[in-house]
Amino acid sequence: MRIGFFDSGVGGITVLNEALKLLPNEDYIYYADVDNVPYGPKTKEQVKQYVFNAVDFLIRQQIKALVVACNTATSIAIKDLREKYSIPILGMEPAVKPAVEKSNGKRVLVFATELTLKEDKYHNLVTTIDSNNIVDELALPGLVLYAENFVFDEKIIEDYLREQLKRFNLEQYGTIVLGCTHFPFYKNIFERIFREDTDIIDGNLGTVRHLKNILEQKKLLSNSGNGNIIYFSSGRHEHDGGKYKKYLERAHP
Repeated sequence: MRIGFFDSGVGGITVLNEALKLLPNEDYIYYADVDNVPYGPKTKEQVKQYVFNAVDFLIRQQIKALVVACNTATSIAIKDLREKYSIPILGMEPAVKPAVEKSNGKRVLVFATELTLKEDKYHNLVTTIDSNNIVDELALPGLVLYAENFVFDEKIIEDYLREQLKRFNLEQYGTIVLGCTHFPFYKNIFERIFREDTDIIDGNLGTVRHLKNILEQKKLLSNSGNGNIIYFSSGRHEHDGGKYKKYLERAHP
């Protein structure tokens, strides 16, 4: 049985990349809801419907566990998914807690989608952790679209980010959080824009470590797989996986 990975588009490839390294003896199904990406500007009701359509499809493929490799989908639907399905379901959330712990008195800047930042799940997380009021946030919808369109021209991306960040004093940030799985594709550009000693955190590896622990606990770990991946675009089987393999190469140079 395979492990399912779901995202609104190609961002979850950055999480799948970590799984391939940590769990190389598993096989995978990757489902990108490319017909409806991006989720960030859409309503909560729309996103919930998209997520359940995708997960219903993946359940029919008899997956043994599911990673909702999308911060927005997690914030909207993870609780309802766990109530409906009996398999292990893991989600993503902006890594605010480790960011605050590592901030050393400096501020923390969280990058995510509009919908993630609007949701109670995010606000409750920040309220619980940010007792010193050091967390700021910024939605970067354009970065999702650049990733979906395979735009990796460094000048285009850097110009976009600098324009979005012009109202921020970058010197005051000790940690930034990449709170959307599309954003780690551009980690090298974030590194160039921020101070050299700024920590850049995402939740990808932590999620995959949690996945491994759960599979071990439930005796679901495989030793017979080889990292084989089946790709679906909004339910359509991508037989050669060509588009997605390019993103996987980008995530794992």
